Amino acid sequence: MTDQHKPFELETSVEKDNQTVSQNPAYTVERKEQFIHKPAGFWVRFWAYLIDLLVISSISSIVIYPLFRIFGWDVQGTTWYAPIGFLTGIIFYAYFVGMTKYFYQTVGKMIFGLRVVPLKGDSLSFISILFREWIGRFFSATILPLYWIVGFTPKKQGLHDFIADTMVIHEQAYEKKVETTYQPASEASQLHQPKAF
Repeated sequence: MTDQHKPFELETSVEKDNQTVSQNPAYTVERKEQFIHKPAGFWVRFWAYLIDLLVISSISSIVIYPLFRIFGWDVQGTTWYAPIGFLTGIIFYAYFVGMTKYFYQTVGKMIFGLRVVPLKGDSLSFISILFREWIGRFFSATILPLYWIVGFTPKKQGLHDFIADTMVIHEQAYEKKVETTYQPASEASQLHQPKAF
């Protein structure tokens, strides 16, 4: 008879322990779902950049080359410091700086629905735009592997994005992000309330 009661008593004590653990967890779990803009990848940015190069070459062909031909200046300069190369370089950087400053996107980015956004704050400062579109783009265009890192970083950032603390996003595409936080339960909730007799 005594042997039959021991397992029963052990099961009862285990059940009580389980109930205590389940009723008073050591932490609470909170899950927050939010939708964030999807970062723009390498290829869509590459095609947008090609369209921007077409726009810049069109502006140069309409404005600079006719002026050089009217005044009889040399349009065959092959180095960047040649007058034709220097002026087309100014148009190149002025285009990217101006469009990003006033519209947060260039013509190529507009076509593909992309936008440059700051990672900190609500707006891009003029200094950030200069560093991104002038200094950062100069290094990215000069050393091509620096531009390719867009395809391998988590937020699809290039060197010029890292310099200015920006990223390029899809305006109409979102991805779901779930944040799970574990918070310790307060000591008051872990104490057993006294039972009224």
